[in-house]
Amino acid sequence: MNTLHSIAQLRAAIARAREDGKRIGLVPTMGNLHAGHIALVEKALQRTDYVVVSIFVNPLQFGPTEDLESYPRTLAEDQSKLLDAGAHLIFAPNVAEMYPGGMEGHARVSVPVVSEGLCGASRPGHFEGVATVVSKLLNIAQPDLAVFGQKDYQQLAVIRKMAYDLCLPVQIMGEPTVRAADGLALSSRNGYLSTEERRIAPTLYRTLKQIAEQVQNGRHDYVKVMEEARLALVQAGMQPDYLDLRDALTLQPATPETREMVALAAAFVGKTRLIDNLCFKVN
Repeated sequence: MNTLHSIAQLRAAIARAREDGKRIGLVPTMGNLHAGHIALVEKALQRTDYVVVSIFVNPLQFGPTEDLESYPRTLAEDQSKLLDAGAHLIFAPNVAEMYPGGMEGHARVSVPVVSEGLCGASRPGHFEGVATVVSKLLNIAQPDLAVFGQKDYQQLAVIRKMAYDLCLPVQIMGEPTVRAADGLALSSRNGYLSTEERRIAPTLYRTLKQIAEQVQNGRHDYVKVMEEARLALVQAGMQPDYLDLRDALTLQPATPETREMVALAAAFVGKTRLIDNLCFKVN
């Protein structure tokens, strides 16, 4: 398994794989890999013949007060995990390779409507940065399949919409969230949690399950359901950023007629912002 740092090298390697008749899979990541990332790689290996994993901490999707500088960069450990997982190639460019003219005047990709609200409201410019870097990676690698985790549910919706609207010839696949035994969604940011914060953090998923159970049991007063859920998070020691109930297919606000729903949440545990979601159906 090779690690390449330039776009030219990556394109040459993929061209050789295509000459051999191989189907190309791409798993975009920001590194600091955990079992959730490896599950994405395994899914790509099931569906394609040659899997590229990109590792790039994208400055364009971080706000001025966010954790860009402190975000963990663990390339050596990531290489070892990906070798064990069976990935074929790592693409680990630096910022100058991805943004050779700088970021200030760089073209941006905007995906309206689906990127609005939720994390889009809390992190202005975040999804523009995500859509821009993912569109670049898809154009650079030109994979047949790209795999993303469903923990970042709105992000996955943004990427799907972007690929569809821009007629990109790639299949976008979402994979279910991988969780710890206590239900906490695996995330690179979990490493920021203290022992006590880690004890509190699974409350986020438990609260989402309670929301789903109440709605499935016939509650239609969604505003009240969310108020109660927000209070439960506060009482557990978390600071909610948002809690919302949306149509799982469109991300529009859920109504009593909605049958496929997603409950989405973001909350701070100490200084660490965690996100999670839960999809469910209503009869």
